[in-house]
Amino acid sequence: MDARTLAVTALSRPGRAALLAGGAAAALLGAALGYRYLRKPGEAVRVGVVSQLLIHPIKSGRAVSVSLADCLRTGLGFGELQDRHWLVVTEDGHMVTGRQEPRLVLVSLTGEGGQAVLNGPNMEELKFPIKQPDNPVIDCRVFGADIQGRDCGDRVSQWFTDYFGLEKTFRLVHFEPQMRHRKSAECEPLFSQHEEVAYPDVGPVMLLSEASVNDLNRKLEKEVTVERFRPNIVISDCEAFDEDSWEEIQIGSVRLQRVMSCGRCVFTTVDPETGIISRKEPLDTLKSYRQCTPSEQHIYKKAPLFGQLHTVKKTGVLQVGDVVYKISR
Repeated sequence: MDARTLAVTALSRPGRAALLAGGAAAALLGAALGYRYLRKPGEAVRVGVVSQLLIHPIKSGRAVSVSLADCLRTGLGFGELQDRHWLVVTEDGHMVTGRQEPRLVLVSLTGEGGQAVLNGPNMEELKFPIKQPDNPVIDCRVFGADIQGRDCGDRVSQWFTDYFGLEKTFRLVHFEPQMRHRKSAECEPLFSQHEEVAYPDVGPVMLLSEASVNDLNRKLEKEVTVERFRPNIVISDCEAFDEDSWEEIQIGSVRLQRVMSCGRCVFTTVDPETGIISRKEPLDTLKSYRQCTPSEQHIYKKAPLFGQLHTVKKTGVLQVGDVVYKISR
């Protein structure tokens, strides 16, 4: 029985209906009208389709492409992997990203039966337990903010130290659920004080459309792939930069809220296939046509805008092929 029928039935019953008429029946009728409002044509508008879901287990590491993912408050997850929940640090706990060590983008971490699996160019595969409760917890710094991470052990540390081949030691840490998250608002005040992340720069979910990347490629001498920009959700079947205007979107049972554009930095000039940094393209081209309005310069400064940062209003499962709906209010 739908909400409209419930309301009509309640109002038609003698005795009890009269007692409820000013209360429950009115509430039911309101619910029915609300239901009709939610179903109004044009409120939920189809704007695209999910074409890729990308999880980056290690901050600045290689993406893992999945066909479905759990969309959690703190970002995307798949099985034992969660987006940007592992972090390479120096011995004193400061984060290491592809900005400082570009070859980090060639390192992959996958999960296999409670084991994390590390791979990198010219390196032997290394497996180690995801959960190592006896290992020490390290105090780390991510963009000036304090956060913790469980040390992944000396074998993993030696693997990264050998990989980078520098005269200093690197370690890998893992963020665990009981640890205190970073407040997104500490990095960017546009985020709510309730929003929390592990090791991402600022937001839990970054979304980008294929059309926006194609638009950029028409302006470049050498094309780039969407992986260059490290999104979590890639959208097809829309126009370039349509995603800039999607303030609230529904994908399956998941509801996402746009917070701000993603201001781009020198990391976009690291080639995800070679680990070589150019420090020029595609950043220079983006700067030529993707600057913010003057009223937003206090937020983005001179960083070009490419992709959108979202928070998760309603968790659920995302799947490649899901239709994306823009929610109008």
